[in-house]
Amino acid sequence: MKVLVYGAGILGSLYSARLHEAGHEVSLVARGARLAALREHGVQLAEGESTVIRSVAVPVTERAMGRYDVTLVIVRSHHVEGVLESIADLSRGDGDSGDVLFLLNWAGGLQPLAAKIGAERVLLGFANAGGTMHEDVVRYRPSTPLTRFVAMPIGEPGGGTTERVERVVQLFRSVGFRAKPERQMDAWLKTHAAFEVPLSQAVHEAGGLEALARHPDALRSMIKQMRLTLTGLASRPVPRAFSALIVVPEWMLVRVFRRFLRSSAASPLASTSPAVFAEVEFLAEQLRASAGRAS
Repeated sequence: MKVLVYGAGILGSLYSARLHEAGHEVSLVARGARLAALREHGVQLAEGESTVIRSVAVPVTERAMGRYDVTLVIVRSHHVEGVLESIADLSRGDGDSGDVLFLLNWAGGLQPLAAKIGAERVLLGFANAGGTMHEDVVRYRPSTPLTRFVAMPIGEPGGGTTERVERVVQLFRSVGFRAKPERQMDAWLKTHAAFEVPLSQAVHEAGGLEALARHPDALRSMIKQMRLTLTGLASRPVPRAFSALIVVPEWMLVRVFRRFLRSSAASPLASTSPAVFAEVEFLAEQLRASAGRAS
């Protein structure tokens, strides 16, 4: 399969390397210093804190050109607008435009994406991998029972499942990532944003994970905001387990979040990067717009 990966960060680098090693025709879009590093060293990967670093010579490009079966867009949500301009004219060349899988945080629904590239091209998903990047080395998280259990959801923006969803799911499965079709992908992404935005904002305002864990009043305020956001969505939470945030007693949720914030699972929330907070603010605006349309 001919695949374009737009975004040379942690996930874009990891997915493009795995796809390339599996024999797919991959092009990875990069810019500036990252482009230069990839051209010189390839995608450098290490598992966790391992000292073993391997390089994968993934073809890289500064500008997407040509025809692709599928394009993976893996960028911060507030950068999507610029990507849409770059990929609007890409096609598969058989009379059918190539599919575009937006594998990222997104609570804006189909319309902003369809307006630029056409609704028939859009697929939505959310990555279940992660890691860090230091000195151009991508250190991806080792597989754990949790990551093996939690699959990467991929689905149609309008709901249901289709042959093209199955095709992209199989693409990821073939290179070792657990993926699954999600029949309510738009609701899944909005539910995730309704959980992540209040949590990330609370961590930021408290000054860190441990600081938030020590302040029950801040946790209660965060939980109230989560409930308000979730109940303001046009659909019920997906997955259904997130409905617990609405019905479970507040005191019990405070205990759960205290344990969560002190666990390794919460470590991605510790980032103080301006890009992370810019994305959170962008998602918050999307949620507000979504709630306004629902009301």
